[in-house]
Amino acid sequence: MGALVLTSAAPYFPKGTIHVAVVDPGVGTKRRPILIETSHALYVGPDNGLLLLAAQKQGIRHVLNITNSHYMLSRVSKTFHGRDIFASVAAHLASGSDPTDFGSEIQDYVIPKFAKPELTANEFRGEVLHIDDFGNIITNISAEDFEKTRIKDGSTFQLRLKGKITALKFCSAYGETPIGKPLALIGSHDFLEISINQGNASKKFGIKTGDQITVVLCKQR
Repeated sequence: MGALVLTSAAPYFPKGTIHVAVVDPGVGTKRRPILIETSHALYVGPDNGLLLLAAQKQGIRHVLNITNSHYMLSRVSKTFHGRDIFASVAAHLASGSDPTDFGSEIQDYVIPKFAKPELTANEFRGEVLHIDDFGNIITNISAEDFEKTRIKDGSTFQLRLKGKITALKFCSAYGETPIGKPLALIGSHDFLEISINQGNASKKFGIKTGDQITVVLCKQR
């Protein structure tokens, strides 16, 4: 959910913004602190996948492992890297320090499963990123990704949820299907969303965060 919130908010900030994001259950372990430079912004946080959805959308240029203690607080706790490392690094960046000053570039940073939906000739496999308060199922298939399926507004396609095939109309608004009927659309987060007009799709389909969803491409109608 943290990755979704970050990737939804980041495009509205001006170029050159420094984003600090911390959802960090691995704090104090061997997980690395990283700095990501994209074509639009800088991202500072843990190397656990949190930053990747947002960074990938903006085009990753460099990923650095933050190792230079000069840019950290003099005493780094085991449980509060958000204060002792990430906020401090962001402050130095805002003061004009060059990103290359903080550590060496790495290529083996964590790319979480939810950051890379898989497209084949027959299907598009993704997973559920978030269930919102209305029960809408927000997937990790972005609008840009979904365009590759060539499924157009108003057409019907098949989606596999929990091993069951469901036919869904691809819409541009919730009200384009009758009340109580399911649909798919690109939601305000810019990801494919499975919904029910004035209903709860998560409860209807028994879906939770992390479940796999598959767009079946060879059975389009």
